[in-house]
Amino acid sequence: MATSGYIVLPLYSFSGNINENHSIPDNMAKTYVSLSDSSRIFNLDEVVVVSQPKESTYLRQQPLASSIFTSSETGKLAVRNICDLSSFVPSFQMPSYGSRLTSSMYIRGIGSRVNNPAVGIYSDGMPLLSKSAYNFHIYQIDRIDVLRGPQSTLYGMNTEGGLVRVYSKNPFTNKGTDLHIGVGNHFYRNMEIANYSKLSHNTAMSVAAFYNGQNGFFRNSTTGKRADAYNEAGGKIRIVNQYSNKLTYDFIADYQYVNQNAFPYGMLDLSTNKTASPSTNRESGYRRNMLNSAFNIRYTLPGITLNSTTSYQFLSDRMNMDQDYTALDFMHLSQKQLQNGVTQEFAAKGKLKNWKHTSGLYGSFQWLRTDAPVFFDQDFTNAMGQTIQSAMYNAMVGAMSQKFMNIPGMTEDGAKAMAAQAIERAGGVSVNSLSMSVPGLFHTPQFNLGVFHESSFDLTNRLSMTIGLRYDYNHVKIGYSTSALMNTTVNVMGMEASSRLRSILSHETCNSFNQVLPKLAFTWKLSDNGSNIYALVNKGYRSGGFNIQMFSDILQSELRANSNEAMRSDYDIPHTNEDYAKINSTISYKPEFSWNYEIGTHLNLFNNTVQADFSAYYMKIRNQQLSVMAGTYGFGRMMVNAGRSHSCGLEASLRGNAFSNNLSWSLTYSYTRSVFDRYSEDVNGTTVDYADNYVPFIPQHTLSAAADWTFALSDGCIKSIVVGANTTMQGKIYWDEANTFSQKVYALLGAHADINLKRLTISLWGKNITDTHYNSFAFSSNATGKKMYLAERGMPLQMGVDLKVHF
Repeated sequence: MATSGYIVLPLYSFSGNINENHSIPDNMAKTYVSLSDSSRIFNLDEVVVVSQPKESTYLRQQPLASSIFTSSETGKLAVRNICDLSSFVPSFQMPSYGSRLTSSMYIRGIGSRVNNPAVGIYSDGMPLLSKSAYNFHIYQIDRIDVLRGPQSTLYGMNTEGGLVRVYSKNPFTNKGTDLHIGVGNHFYRNMEIANYSKLSHNTAMSVAAFYNGQNGFFRNSTTGKRADAYNEAGGKIRIVNQYSNKLTYDFIADYQYVNQNAFPYGMLDLSTNKTASPSTNRESGYRRNMLNSAFNIRYTLPGITLNSTTSYQFLSDRMNMDQDYTALDFMHLSQKQLQNGVTQEFAAKGKLKNWKHTSGLYGSFQWLRTDAPVFFDQDFTNAMGQTIQSAMYNAMVGAMSQKFMNIPGMTEDGAKAMAAQAIERAGGVSVNSLSMSVPGLFHTPQFNLGVFHESSFDLTNRLSMTIGLRYDYNHVKIGYSTSALMNTTVNVMGMEASSRLRSILSHETCNSFNQVLPKLAFTWKLSDNGSNIYALVNKGYRSGGFNIQMFSDILQSELRANSNEAMRSDYDIPHTNEDYAKINSTISYKPEFSWNYEIGTHLNLFNNTVQADFSAYYMKIRNQQLSVMAGTYGFGRMMVNAGRSHSCGLEASLRGNAFSNNLSWSLTYSYTRSVFDRYSEDVNGTTVDYADNYVPFIPQHTLSAAADWTFALSDGCIKSIVVGANTTMQGKIYWDEANTFSQKVYALLGAHADINLKRLTISLWGKNITDTHYNSFAFSSNATGKKMYLAERGMPLQMGVDLKVHF
C-alpha cells in the first residue's frame, strides 16, 4: 500500500520518509513529485529512501522477490515485531513459539526452531548474530524490507531462506517529538517517546524509549497465574554526522529488556484440535537484556561509494522451563546465555554507464557461554527409584530361587515364592532416597569470514545480467563441561547402603566449513515504467554446528546403561577417546545448502495505479537441518541432518491506490510445497521412512488482504478519518515429520479506524476480532514416560486504542 502525500527522491540523495511534519532539505525541494492529484503509486523504496551500502538499484528493479513496508503501513497493521509483520509477506512465517528466545523464521520452506537460523536480520546495517535476538520490539522505524530466497552472495551464511532489513528513522529527515500511548484489553499498555533534533548544521540526533506490557490471556490452571504475561522496555540513540558532502558518520545503539511468562503449552486433543489451558506446577519464564550497537561510515568518491559497518552486540538472558509441561514434578530446566559479538564489514559499490558493481569483506566473531543445568524432580526420582527397587528385588529373588531349586520336589514358582518370603521377613528391599542432577556449561564460539563480489551489466537497452560470487568460511567450536550424578540410598533386607553413580564429560572439539556461493540472474525490462521479468539461480547455505540440548539425554542413557554398577558400590563411568569421538559425532551436524531456481516479474499496471509482483521457485535442499526431540528421553530439541528435500511454490503480491488515493489496498498469496525426498530415522529399532512427507512447521498456503479508505475533511479540526480492515490466512501446517497431526487452514480478521487531527492521531484497532481458535505451535513429548501432545494457542481477540502526538 502506498500513502498519499509522499514524494519521490533519488536513491542516493536522501534517507527517510517525508510527510507534513518532516522537513525537506532545500537543495532537494525541487526534486519532488506531487501525488495529491493522482492515484498513481511509486516503488516504496523510492518513497522511503534509506542508505544501502551494497545495492545501487531499487528493490523492484532487482532480480529477486521482496516486500517493503513503511512506518505508515506497519502502524495501520499494528505491527510491533517481525512476528506481526510476517503474516503479510508471501511464504514468510514467524510464529510465536512460547518466548522471545525461540524466534524461528521460515521462508519458502526453509527454517528451524533451534540453533542456526535460515533467515537473517540486518538492523540498521548490522547483522544480528544471535537467533535469540531476532524477536525484538520494532519502533520508530522508517522502513522494513523482506527479501525472499537465498541472499548468501551479498549477505553470507544463514540467509538461505531470505533476509529482513530494519531501518530506524533518520534524525536528519525527521524533527520534533513523537509521543505514542496505547491501551487494550487484558491491560495491554504501550508508550513510546522519541525526539529528533539537529545539534549543528551537519549533526543530528534522535533519542527514543518505549515500554510495552500485557497481563496475558492464558491462565495456568495449576498455579492460577497468567502463563503469557510480559513486560518489556528499552531505548535507542542515533547520531548522524554529515562531515562533508563525501563523508558521513552514523552511530546507533539500541537496548531492550524483556521479562515474560513463557511457554504456555497446554494438552492438545487430536480429535478436536482444541488446546487446554497450560497446567504446570512450575512457572516458566524468559528474561533478556540485549544491546545492539553499530557505527557506519560512508565515503563517496567519483564513481564509487565506500561503506564500513562495525557492530558490537551483547545479550544476556535466562530461561526457566517446566520441561515435562504438566502438573507433575518431573523435571525443569534453567538456562542462561551470555553472548558478546563483534562484526566488521567493508563494502564498495560503484556505477558506470552499463556496469554496477559491489565488492566487500565481512568478518564476525561470536563468543557464547551457555549454562544449562537440568533438574530432575520428585516425581521423576520416585519413578526411577521404583525402577531401581524393582530391578534389585527381581535380581535377588532370581539369585535366591536358584538355590532353593536344589530342594527335592521344589518347583520354579515355589522357589521364587520362598525367596520372596525370605526377603520380606529380612526387611525387604526399598529405595529410601534418590537424587539426580545434570549441570552443564558450554562454550560455543564462532568465527565467520566472507569475501564477495557482484556485478550487473546492461547487455542491451532491455537486458541486464547479474553475476555474483562469495567465499564463506566458518569455524565453530564447543567446549563442554557437564555431568550427571545419581545418589541412591537403599534398604536391603534390613541393611542400609548408599551408592553414587556419576558420569563426567569434559572435552573440546571444533569444525570448519567452507562454501562458494554463486549467483546468476537475467533481467528483461518490459517498458520504461519499471516493469520487468527476471530469471535467477543462486546458492544458499547455513552453517553446521553442535547441539548442546541433548547432553542430558546422553548422560541419562549412560546412567541407565550402568545402573547395575551402582547396586554394588560407588561408580564413576569411564570415558575413552573413542567414547568422546562418538559423542562429538552425535552432537555435531553438517551445514545445509540449497540451490534456488526462480523466475519472476515486477509489473506496473493500469497507468501505474497497480503494482504486481509474481514469482515461482524450485529449491533443492541437501543435508537439511531439522529440529527433533532429543534421543531416548526427549529432554530437549536437537538439530539433525534430515537428508534431502525440495521446496517449490508460487508467490503473488499486488497493491494499489484508487479514487484519488482515497483507497489504498494490498493483496498477497503464496503456495509452498516442501517435502522430504530422502529422510529416515530409527524408532525403537524400526526404520521409519519419511520420504514424500511434508516438512513440519511450514504453512502450505498463506494469504493476506488489506484495504484502507481515507475520508478527507477540509473544514474543522479533524483533517481526515481513515478506516481499514485486513485479513490473514494460513495452513495446512504439519507438526511432525510423520505428518500425524496438523493445524488446518485458519483466517484472522483485523480492523482499525484513525482520526487525524493537526498534531494528534487517535487510532482504534482490533486483531482476531472473530476470536478464531488456532494453534501457533504444537509438538509431542515423552518427558513423563508416555507420549503427550501439546500446543500453544494463538492469540485470541485483541483490541485497543492508541494516541499519537507530534509536536
